[in-house]
Amino acid sequence: MANINLIARDNGAGLTRDMHLLAGLLRQGGHDVTITGLGHRSRLSNRLRRLHARLRRLLRGWFSGILNARYDINIMLEHVRPESFDQAHVNILVPNPEWFREEWLPELPHIDLIFAKTRHAERIFSELGCRTRFIGFTGSDYLDASVARQPTFFHGPGRSGNKGTLPLLELWARHPQWPRLTVVWRRKHIDLPPTPAHVTLIRDFLPEAELRRLHNANTFHLCPSQTEGFGHSLIESLSTGCVTITTDAEPMNELVTPGRGVVVGAHAAGTQELATLYDFDPDAMRMAIERCIAMTAEEQATLGAAARDWYEANDRAFQQRFLEAIAAALPVAPND
Repeated sequence: MANINLIARDNGAGLTRDMHLLAGLLRQGGHDVTITGLGHRSRLSNRLRRLHARLRRLLRGWFSGILNARYDINIMLEHVRPESFDQAHVNILVPNPEWFREEWLPELPHIDLIFAKTRHAERIFSELGCRTRFIGFTGSDYLDASVARQPTFFHGPGRSGNKGTLPLLELWARHPQWPRLTVVWRRKHIDLPPTPAHVTLIRDFLPEAELRRLHNANTFHLCPSQTEGFGHSLIESLSTGCVTITTDAEPMNELVTPGRGVVVGAHAAGTQELATLYDFDPDAMRMAIERCIAMTAEEQATLGAAARDWYEANDRAFQQRFLEAIAAALPVAPND
């Protein structure tokens, strides 16, 4: 079994959750895991650390550093950490294209393997010349069958600014006849229009139990992301067996397809680092919402069951793919 160093920014949100999820899987697979949780660092600090790492490699020699490595594998989540390269025989990056900084591009030759959470990321990093392996990913199971479900809408962008929240609020304001929309949006320092009477806007932190209840209490989940590193909000909605509505663009339409949700026409609207941003078309979203409002209970149940089945199958497949990918990445001992 391997000695693995799992490196990520301990941000108390998605990266922290992913770090502990992967650590748990690795330990179940029999590996020894060290968690290196890092705090936030400024770009200047990161540049200085990269410069120091390069000088250290030149002075000591890259290969001599590898021979003295403490770990079999480094796994870096989202951020490239050059100062940690010589601590392991194999360096693996699990990137989110929308957060991959241009200043990290020169470090890619020192990354042995990219683990791609989406086919979208797999293509991006393959085109950059990286050795890339698709692993997929998974997310929290939010299903709570004890919660009574209403034919209402839920949108939970958290602190994100690229989940299509403002256009959704504007659309709801133009249609006072639509059912209630509950929005949980903790993003600060943003001017919001007046909240329509049939919209409940929650700006404060919610305990996990209340957030889970809201996921299960609303039949329809609006998740029109502009981009995703994987799509935790999408997979949490799929796990509940609700009807998930998202942008018909990559990588969102890898998770939600017409067979297990509703996809909405979209157009390219810029870039964020390596990712393309997509805005939903307002008319297409209006038609999707009205389709949901008119949806029969049978169609709701069919889409919801397909979503739940996919969530369970994807969760199992990811665990197997991830551990197989780790086994294939292990360094070969000299006498093997």
